[in-house]
Amino acid sequence: MNNRAGKTVQNLSGELAYNSFYPHPLPPEPPVEIDEEMRQLLIEAHKKLALLNGLSDRIPNKDLFISMYVRKEALVSSQIEGTQCTLEDVLDPEMDENANAEVSDVVNYVRAINYAVERLETLPLCSRLIRETHAVLMNSVRGSDKTPGEFRTSQNWIGGAGSTLKNARYVPPTPQDMAECMSALEQFMNDGEDRIDPLIKAALLHYQFETIHPFLDGNGRVGRLLITLYLMSVNVLSSPVLYLSCYLKLNRIEYYDRMSEVRKTGNYEQWIKFFLCGVTETAEDAVEAIDRLNALHLKNEAKLADLPTRSKQNVMNMFAYIERNPIIGTVKTAAALGLSRNGTANYIAVLCKKGILRCSAKSGKTLIYTYDEYLDILKKDT
Repeated sequence: MNNRAGKTVQNLSGELAYNSFYPHPLPPEPPVEIDEEMRQLLIEAHKKLALLNGLSDRIPNKDLFISMYVRKEALVSSQIEGTQCTLEDVLDPEMDENANAEVSDVVNYVRAINYAVERLETLPLCSRLIRETHAVLMNSVRGSDKTPGEFRTSQNWIGGAGSTLKNARYVPPTPQDMAECMSALEQFMNDGEDRIDPLIKAALLHYQFETIHPFLDGNGRVGRLLITLYLMSVNVLSSPVLYLSCYLKLNRIEYYDRMSEVRKTGNYEQWIKFFLCGVTETAEDAVEAIDRLNALHLKNEAKLADLPTRSKQNVMNMFAYIERNPIIGTVKTAAALGLSRNGTANYIAVLCKKGILRCSAKSGKTLIYTYDEYLDILKKDT
């Protein structure tokens, strides 16, 4: 097989012989054809992204929204890879992450996202940044034996349980070819030419990274994060508020089929159109979430307006705390806010009486309280 996307390479011989795929360097030749459908999809995606950018820059508690959104992305991106874990698990104050590998996966991904976004301020988007981010992602979790922070030196493949190199659904480039392909991808990432629309380029980058599959584990999560990092690096996004994992999870079979189609036929255009629909839908969802979180914040702030001056500041501090930690226990909350346990219990009681918090569970002697309305907004599509 040889088409505009790449070629099949025969490796080894005899019993050990197998085929791998070698993707041609980007951009595609001939160039991506922008027909009327793609042009409209591009216009719509850029419009929605501009709206999201403007809104996310104006929200009063932007860091709070980003931190919660990052946790949601980490959860959904890990679910795509098979992690059986819920938003409540990730936010549970009594959950010991060391005792739960599923939660550790998600917590590590949150760290990896935060690390990569910060590192982008001092380093261009390059193989080094990608490897460093991978090291944070895979640090002491399942897969930590798969050389965290290092590109693979052995052959990998994609297929169901028990599949081999012979019957795998897809076999990425050999380690030697992979090193060449990653070098070419890094060049394409940073070529500085603006001939290609940044959203088309983001679609191509994600496809190519997943096709190269440079790590033994964690490729999917790093590849999805790459979309956000690239759009930030070219100032299409001003902050990390666009994550496609929910869209890709909901359309998982089509997602894999469309990437396979590029490899099989060289048809990048059908993949790019699917990707652009995802950008539009994801940006719309983020805008809706920001609007709903803002409205909820204002509604509940108003409920606390008539509190006695004596306790008002502490209750407002507690309210700010539950917007960052929508599931709380008394002991950890008291420690975090520097309050006595009795005082904390009283302020929690005020928030329960106002209908903001609800006692949702008991863990040993500890009562667990949940900010339900807040969680409901974040839980969409998880």
